[in-house]
Amino acid sequence: MTENMQRVAIVTGGSRGIGRAVAERLAADGQAVVVAYASNQTEADAAVAAISSSGGQSIAVRVDVGDEQAVAALYAAAEERFGGVDVVVNAAGIMLLSPLASLDVDDLDRMYRTNIRGAFLVTREAVRRVRPGGAIINFSTSVTRLSLPTYSAYAASKAAMEALSPIIAKELKGRDITANTVAPGPTATALFLDGKDEETITRMAGMNPMNRLGRPEDIAEVVSFLAGPARWINGQTVFANGGVA
Repeated sequence: MTENMQRVAIVTGGSRGIGRAVAERLAADGQAVVVAYASNQTEADAAVAAISSSGGQSIAVRVDVGDEQAVAALYAAAEERFGGVDVVVNAAGIMLLSPLASLDVDDLDRMYRTNIRGAFLVTREAVRRVRPGGAIINFSTSVTRLSLPTYSAYAASKAAMEALSPIIAKELKGRDITANTVAPGPTATALFLDGKDEETITRMAGMNPMNRLGRPEDIAEVVSFLAGPARWINGQTVFANGGVA
């Protein structure tokens, strides 16, 4: 890829929450962005409109990340519209909380399909298609360290990304493509806030020295760094959580 060629990013889960903040930040960085979404076209169109109104380039593509053919079609759409793919951000995720003893196996399967199978399929296609100089960025969670009750299935599904990225980084040897994982702490998104009372939210906001919840923009800043100038960070998990221990 030549230096004057526009970089192109695919962001799964790009229509809302952290994914949308990432999509808008990468667009502000000058990248063309493919907003990949699961079902809500209204939110996806709003994300594309926000990017376009700020002078960026973006399209929305509906995709079931757990479907091999749909994932391949996502990349084909990006290549047809923008000429290639340089950055892939796996921000799509499902979080269903339950004590392990009462965990509904259907919920486990839903998380598996998106958080593990989907992320693996998107990453596999990224390994095949991302251009030299590119970056693959997966998402885990700081709960893998915090070990919070009710998060066992979700944390396990996201911890798979911490295992995947360093192996992919080594398999990409010689291709000038980085592979890293971002592990956010509690972040003020609908995914996190849904079902939590004010007492729980306040308690979790106080778990870090910054004494607040993360904002989607905080996480997008880390992704922007890994997707652009951070060429010497590779095969790592970056815990973006305000200092939660």
